[in-house]
Amino acid sequence: VIMVEYTTDSAGNRVVVERRGGAGRVLAIVALVAGIIVALLFLTGFWKADVTKSGSLPDVDISAKGGSLPKVDLDSKEVVVGTKDTTVEVPKVKTEKETVSVPVVGVKDNGEK
Repeated sequence: VIMVEYTTDSAGNRVVVERRGGAGRVLAIVALVAGIIVALLFLTGFWKADVTKSGSLPDVDISAKGGSLPKVDLDSKEVVVGTKDTTVEVPKVKTEKETVSVPVVGVKDNGEK
């Protein structure tokens, strides 16, 4: 994305200022925000990961044996949303019609009473 701004300098010359924004910056910001959200979920205890089997690196010789990934038991809390009936005090507003005197502004012609 290229943004162009046209301005005039003190000598009256037209100056073009280009601002370039790349998709890489946007992707980096999205990845950073996602990382922060995941970190907050673990830090607040909303997510919890227990490693039940440790991992290992592969044995490397002339022929390599595959390693193993750790088994992880991931527990996440559940958010339950619902309603319940509760009695609360609610103010009632009533209106009544009443006759009151209000100021009136008008225009009179010359000689009119």
